[in-house]
Amino acid sequence: MSLHPTLQPYADAWTHSIEAISELVQPLVEGEWNRRTPCPGWSVRDVVSHVIGLDCEMLGDPRPIHTLPRDLFHVTNEHQRYMEMQVDVRRHHTAPEMTAELEYTIIRRNRQLRNESREPGAKVRGPLGAEITLEEAMRNRAFDVWVHEQDLRAALGRPGNLDSPGAQVARDVLLAALPKVVAKDAGAPRSSAIVFDVHGPIEFLRTIRVDIQGRGTLETAPALGPAATLTLDWETYVRLACGRVAPEAVADRVKTEGDPELTTAILRHFAVTQ
Repeated sequence: MSLHPTLQPYADAWTHSIEAISELVQPLVEGEWNRRTPCPGWSVRDVVSHVIGLDCEMLGDPRPIHTLPRDLFHVTNEHQRYMEMQVDVRRHHTAPEMTAELEYTIIRRNRQLRNESREPGAKVRGPLGAEITLEEAMRNRAFDVWVHEQDLRAALGRPGNLDSPGAQVARDVLLAALPKVVAKDAGAPRSSAIVFDVHGPIEFLRTIRVDIQGRGTLETAPALGPAATLTLDWETYVRLACGRVAPEAVADRVKTEGDPELTTAILRHFAVTQ
C-alpha cells in the first residue's frame, strides 16, 4: 500500500461511506430517487449525483459543459452554481444509470487510492479551481461523503453509521470550525469560555476560550464558570452544523445554560457548511 499513513484514515472513511451509499441506493425503485433530502433543494438522485461528480473531479475528469436552468431557486451564489453543475447534468438519469455510474466511479477511485503515492502536502485542484493540499482534499471528501450518506439515510428512513470512520472525520472538521463560530460570528465576549457537551454515538466535551484579543481556541479542558454551555446529541449537532435544520426546529433537543443572547447567537451562526 503506497498511501501515506496520514491519508489512510480519510481513505478508509471515504470507502466506508461510499459503500454505505451504494448499498442504500442499489435497491431503490425509480420514484424513490426523487425523495427530498435534508440538503436544500436536492433529491436522493441529486445527492448521489453530487457525490459522483466530486469524486470524478478527484479523478481529474473534465467538468461537464452544461448550462443551468434559471429556475433553481436554491442556487444563489457562485459556490452553489459550481456544485449544481454536476447535479443538474444528471437530473434525467434513470436509476440503473445512476447506480452504474456510482459503481464505476467507486472502482476508479479505489484504484486511484491504491496507487496514490503523493505526499499529504502535494497541491491538487480543489472546487472552483482553488489549490489545496492532497490531505485537505481527501479530508474534505471523507467529510462530504459521510454527511451526504446521512442526508440519504434521513430521506430513506434508514438511520445508521453515526459513529463510523466518516463520523470521526466529521467531528474533527466541525470542531475545527467552532472557534470562528463562537468568537467571530457570534461575537462571544473577550476573556470568556463557552462549553459544548455532546452525547450520543460520538461524545465529547469541548471548550472554546476567547482571549483578550477576541480570538477563539478549542480546548479539551473543562471551563469553570463558563459564559454559556450548550448540551445536545451528536446527530442534532451534525444537522445544525451542516445547515440541515434551523435551530428553532430542534430547540427541544438543545439544552442551553448561561447568557441567552450568546447561546442564541451561537446557534444562529452554527451552520458552517451547506
